[in-house]
Amino acid sequence: MTDPRPRVQGTPPEVVGVACTACHHPMPTPRPACAACGGPVAEARFGPAGVIWSSTVVRIPVGDRQPPYALAYVDLEDGPRVLAHVAGAVEAPAVGSAVELVAPVDGDVTVEVIA
Repeated sequence: MTDPRPRVQGTPPEVVGVACTACHHPMPTPRPACAACGGPVAEARFGPAGVIWSSTVVRIPVGDRQPPYALAYVDLEDGPRVLAHVAGAVEAPAVGSAVELVAPVDGDVTVEVIA
């Protein structure tokens, strides 16, 4: 089975996804065609900067993760919105907070709040 999570690579870290060559719609994971218009896609890299769109704190254990830990939907600069773990956070970061991608933790997209 293919891992459905966005892939983060490089220094500085970036999400490696695709963007439509026709309508420029960004997607955080590889796809054979654009999800918005069906057009052709090409590899694209997004980040490392982003802004929190929404956040929450998980207060129950999930897999090997022990609560509490924060998750956020992050709008990547010039890119898609991704679900990310917030490094070191045990409270929900404020909507609109600036974040940067950091190295993935256990394969999960991970960000840290910078402002």
